[in-house]
Amino acid sequence: MQISSILDYIDNGHMALPEFQRGYVWGREQVRGLFQSLYRGHPVGSLLVWATDASTATHRGEGNLAPGVVKLLLDGQQRITSLYGVIRGQPPRFFDGNAKAFSDLRFNLATEDFEFFQSIKMRGDPLWIDVTAAMLKGHDGAGETLSFLSNRPDLSSSQSTYWSRLNKLLGIREKNFHIEEVTGADKTLDVVVDIFNRVNSGGTKLSKGDLALAKICADWPEARDTMKTSIARWRTEGYDFTLDWLLRSVNTVLTGEAKFLHLHSQGAEEIADALKRAVKHIDTTLNMIGSRLGLDHDRVLFSKFAIPVMVRYLEKRGAALDAKTRDKLLFWFVQTGMWGRFSGSVESFIDKDLGILEESGRDLDKLIGELRLAQGGLRIEPGHFHSWSVGARFYPVLYMLTRMTEARDWGTGLPLKSSLLGKMSRLEVHHIFPRARLYEADYARAEVNALANFCFLTKSTNLSISDRRPEDYFPEIEAAHPGALRSQWIPEDPQLWRIENYRDFIEARKALLAEAANGCLASLLHDDTTWLDGSRAARVTEQVLLGGIASEDEASELEALNAWVVTQEFARGEMSYDYVDPDTGEQRAIFDLVWPTGVQEELTEPVAVLLGESAELISLASAAGFRCFTSTAAFKAYVQRLSATGIGVAAK
Repeated sequence: MQISSILDYIDNGHMALPEFQRGYVWGREQVRGLFQSLYRGHPVGSLLVWATDASTATHRGEGNLAPGVVKLLLDGQQRITSLYGVIRGQPPRFFDGNAKAFSDLRFNLATEDFEFFQSIKMRGDPLWIDVTAAMLKGHDGAGETLSFLSNRPDLSSSQSTYWSRLNKLLGIREKNFHIEEVTGADKTLDVVVDIFNRVNSGGTKLSKGDLALAKICADWPEARDTMKTSIARWRTEGYDFTLDWLLRSVNTVLTGEAKFLHLHSQGAEEIADALKRAVKHIDTTLNMIGSRLGLDHDRVLFSKFAIPVMVRYLEKRGAALDAKTRDKLLFWFVQTGMWGRFSGSVESFIDKDLGILEESGRDLDKLIGELRLAQGGLRIEPGHFHSWSVGARFYPVLYMLTRMTEARDWGTGLPLKSSLLGKMSRLEVHHIFPRARLYEADYARAEVNALANFCFLTKSTNLSISDRRPEDYFPEIEAAHPGALRSQWIPEDPQLWRIENYRDFIEARKALLAEAANGCLASLLHDDTTWLDGSRAARVTEQVLLGGIASEDEASELEALNAWVVTQEFARGEMSYDYVDPDTGEQRAIFDLVWPTGVQEELTEPVAVLLGESAELISLASAAGFRCFTSTAAFKAYVQRLSATGIGVAAK
């Protein structure tokens, strides 16, 4: 079928995009490469469509489908969207992406190159023509397009060549795509999605959540956008959730199950009502976690997959929680985070905990008992603070202690409450013993960035202390704000404040942190400490966790890099990626910043940015399938190379 006919099919509702398809992911170089290939007559692949009855077809975007049989694009969305955007000068109705990817494409009549508009290079040069303008005007406007030749004697000799090249450019609209059709009464949505996954084997497959959402949208087309509204609202509050995660909570509310297949038989009204209830329960849960535990943003919300279980508990409870019940539920939440209950097989552990709630009649003691059985105990020991980096599982515990006990700032002496105003009052990680001084004394990176060397202070105080030694600035703090050091669990022996005694300081502070943590846990149990006093300590490992973000400076560098990648029209990565043993769920490493499905989904390989890490960690990440970069400059160069090459044009 000719490209012009395909675009007409889209306009008149005979061709559309199935609801389960992801959005538009191409960048400008993929679009440029596609037009270069079509112009030169290179193969650009075929299309795969699902021919189905319009009355039952669930499609993306606004507008009605034409009656009868409609063709839903299974393979070719990126190419057809790009062609539509350039030739029509606007996105198709089913578009969901960045329209800048196909805006301002230019063609050079002399070199026959395609490039996107660059003011310095192209302004005033009549040989660079606007591809969209030429396509919209067609042959009727060709004379206008080449009118400059009559006023340029130096170019008039090439007029016939330029006419030929313009005709060749316009001829792209008449190029043919071979179309394969999937048809037949036996082609259910499940079958078609399986076909889609197989033909997209080189890209990102649809997850079980994608399939469930596709089925939901078949009856409730607004479902995806409605869910995205809540996701966006939580993001403004500092929590970064996904559609899959929210759908998991909808599932637990409606079916009491973790597996998405249980949603397939639910109707649109039931799903819509369950979503409202799930969002309400999630808001309640986040408010409890933020106000009672102080875990008020995504980087310290270390057990987000415990929330669907909590949502189910709130749904079945049916009434507001009293203080004791609320705190016992939060005790369970903290314990799941510390021991990484949901870091392994998320679905199976959620299912197990939902089953316990159902069988026990919502008995939280049974839920906590399962954790103790799996972990060996629930009491915290000093050795649990052996880990290091801002990505370690006990990093949120340190933040929780700071908020729950109202630890005091060393510059103002005021409690570090969440209500502090002003950007200089934002909490930052402070290295108690400055990194520079410890490195001068030949301490290893893991020692320098040990959790026990971290505390939280306001930005203003952190800057004022700078890289001074504790033996110098601690006495000043104690004189100005008596008790402020003790509120941050600083050992009182001045000998431990010296660089040469740093290791002894760390051991002493780990003991103080463990005591404080157990105190906070006891307060959540309202001093009925059977779960702590009557159990062994949880397993302690002395193995140093590989990787991790070492400091606020490093975190800021990674966050800036992540933001830069987005400006390059690629996907946002995941900070502090928790890499676990797939069999045991044990945390093995923390990767600084990763793109598990590539910076451009469906087109690039998994990548990881690992700053200042060991060869052992890099080897581990490589074995896990990540392409590794050890500097922001190297990763930026990689992203820029992607922007300079047309990746995957023929494949998609």
